[in-house]
Amino acid sequence: MDELIDVLDAQGNYTGESIMKSEAHRKGIYHPSIHVWLYTNNGEILIQQRAKGKDTHPGLWDVSVAGHIGAGEDITSSAIREVEEEIGLTVLPQDLHKIGVFEYSYQHNEELLDREFHHTFLSQLNVAVSELVMQEVEVDDLALISIATFKDELKNNAQTKKYVPYDPEYYNTVLQAIEKQL
Repeated sequence: MDELIDVLDAQGNYTGESIMKSEAHRKGIYHPSIHVWLYTNNGEILIQQRAKGKDTHPGLWDVSVAGHIGAGEDITSSAIREVEEEIGLTVLPQDLHKIGVFEYSYQHNEELLDREFHHTFLSQLNVAVSELVMQEVEVDDLALISIATFKDELKNNAQTKKYVPYDPEYYNTVLQAIEKQL
């Protein structure tokens, strides 16, 4: 789905301009997004399998919830909206713990250069996965994975190509932040 998003400079600052997401991807223009990592009390992380029809990383396993921030949209409001849309879970602002903003750039093909700044949040998952409702156009599957297993699988991700290829430092930062919450 195409949508109007804000333009960022290479340092992640808002420029005051907006552009359609498809054009930002075509031209490699930086824009803001959200990531919400959901975790359980017993050290499991909710991961989602991206829908096979997605133009970026179809079928790969990814962060619990991710999405673009609409033009002029508040970052926390965007995170709340995306969690509701993608997995049918209601979270409140106080449920979200922001751990940072992370630059991401990935050349998918000649016509798609995704350049984002991920505003990244943690939130505790207090419902069973079976209670979540997946948005069909975005999510093919949801699963809980232990932190230990996730770390092991990430070590081999270059070969297995199971997970979205974020910088290993990003994954490590997220996992360390979750471990601190437990």
